[in-house]
Amino acid sequence: MKRLAILLSLLCSPVMLYASGSNVPLLKVKTDIGDMNSLQRGAKYFVNYCMGCHSLKYSSYGRIAKDLELQEDQVQKDLIVSWEREKRLSSYMTTAMTKKQSEVMLGKAPPDLSLIVKSKSTRWLYTFLKSFYSDPSGDYGVGNALYPTGMGMPHALVGLQGLQEAVFIEKCEGGELVVNAKTKKKECKGGNMASRFSHFKKKTIGPKGSMTASQYDLMVRDLVTFLEYVSEPAKLERQRIGVWVMLFMILFTAMAYLLKKEYWRDVH
Repeated sequence: MKRLAILLSLLCSPVMLYASGSNVPLLKVKTDIGDMNSLQRGAKYFVNYCMGCHSLKYSSYGRIAKDLELQEDQVQKDLIVSWEREKRLSSYMTTAMTKKQSEVMLGKAPPDLSLIVKSKSTRWLYTFLKSFYSDPSGDYGVGNALYPTGMGMPHALVGLQGLQEAVFIEKCEGGELVVNAKTKKKECKGGNMASRFSHFKKKTIGPKGSMTASQYDLMVRDLVTFLEYVSEPAKLERQRIGVWVMLFMILFTAMAYLLKKEYWRDVH
């Protein structure tokens, strides 16, 4: 029993560490990788806004064209950028920026997003894309609620969403919160003052995005749906085959039961 408890604690420890990394609750999102229109829109958004830095090195244009029911001319027009038109359907979806170039310009190479949904989750990715806010002291003038210490990337979708303003609450951790009589400022005696994310203001600041809040939510959902498909392209086929396998098992079980009764009828 003791060994079982230790094993369960070890299995749960990554979850507890992840939960302690940010106090932002993950937003719910309903994705459907069987929705071809959503997948096609998501692929277009990824190529237009994400592929300048991030690649999908395990996905080929041909596989995506087949699964998303796209014609070759549609792939050439909508998915392959103009300066890479020499690429064929057999080519993988890699970014034009080399690793050295990205390290010089961004400090480190942006990660490949082929397995981002498998690594995190659809809810995490959806929340991440909706959690950018204005932060002049942060990298590229923005921050993200899921990365309190900074993440080192710009808000690629700022032209669509606009800039949000985040509200933080200061908390005294490990000490006593007091108000300085002279400065009237809150101080944390015997501990550290920490800012915790609270919420976003309803109105954006600066130039407005080209999308309304509901349109942006739909766009992010489509993008997350596409990346969910990319993380496991065979998922739809696996689910389709799984239904037939379960039906076969039910039929086989019924036939085996009837055969068993026939064999043992004379014994009783």
